[in-house]
Amino acid sequence: MKTFDELLNKKDESGNFILSELSYANYALEPLISERTLNFHYGKHLQAYISKVNELKKDFPADVTIEDLIKASGDNKALFNNASQVYNHYFYFEQFDLKGEHKPTGRIAKLIDERFGNFDAFKKELVDAGLKVFGSGWVYLSESSDGKLIMESFSGAGTPLDKKPLLTLDVWEHAYYLDTQNDRKKYIENFLEAVDWNIIEKRLNG
Repeated sequence: MKTFDELLNKKDESGNFILSELSYANYALEPLISERTLNFHYGKHLQAYISKVNELKKDFPADVTIEDLIKASGDNKALFNNASQVYNHYFYFEQFDLKGEHKPTGRIAKLIDERFGNFDAFKKELVDAGLKVFGSGWVYLSESSDGKLIMESFSGAGTPLDKKPLLTLDVWEHAYYLDTQNDRKKYIENFLEAVDWNIIEKRLNG
């Protein structure tokens, strides 16, 4: 199985980023996330961000990574937004497995209990954070430099590379509108059922 960095930074012979294949079939998350949504969200929206990054990275060296582009974007908002969205989407899609563990165990469970009280309280805070994002954006759960969990929201594009990202919730409408229309809360509840906490634990310990 390819690492996250290999998926994120896959390139063709010309040095352009190309869309990596999902590790699961587009129908594998049904009924929580439909095949139709995966076809559009992964196959078209993510591809569009990758294509735009390739247009914008021409002044960078051939071995540049998506993380490099995010960190070096400076005042180039178009580059930041598109590179960040590529990172966010790969990170989002990697965390799902309906056959996985749907409750946190191990170290991540301990940190969730310390930060939120219990898993139910964490889920409530994540739902609330997702509902409070005005328009489109992301909610991230990350480990800070002091080893504690932090939940933060971003409008539009945003990636907490100054921390260790663990889990992300996409609240752009294209992530859910084909499945739950304007019911963002139902989408977030479905999202929580699809997350494999074994993957989150590996991210924490990686």
